[in-house]
Amino acid sequence: MADNALSDITHTIQLAVAPVFLLSAIGTTLGVLTTRLSRIIDRARLLESQLPTLGEDEQRRAHTELSTLSHRARLIHRALTSGVGAALSVCLLITIAFVGYLTQTNLGAAVAVLFIVAMGLFVFALVAFMREAVLSLDSLRFGQHAVVPPKPT
Repeated sequence: MADNALSDITHTIQLAVAPVFLLSAIGTTLGVLTTRLSRIIDRARLLESQLPTLGEDEQRRAHTELSTLSHRARLIHRALTSGVGAALSVCLLITIAFVGYLTQTNLGAAVAVLFIVAMGLFVFALVAFMREAVLSLDSLRFGQHAVVPPKPT
């Protein structure tokens, strides 16, 4: 009986390892997103502090850039929110797997649903991150004033 229990818990731990790797990937992504958000905020604060000293044309360009930075920050916020939701789903998934083992209850459907939710949220986070990266590249300046595309509808 003890060997069977040990085998069962070993199997449960093995099943929990894959979600832990997913959790690690999500955590790394959240770190990247947080860094990008910090840089966006720093740039916006710098521009806002310089506004009173700028001429009319420079102020117009600064306001355009601030608008783009605001849009980028909203995209990163969505990505962060989705990423945190994905991480929480993975944590719940692992918890439910062990609760199922301890209570000898088949919670496979709940685990599967949480995995699907986690992957969906992570995909949404990556899509929002990609949109922000594209917007960032579109607003780059290479020796000229940036032409910022209109916001997508």
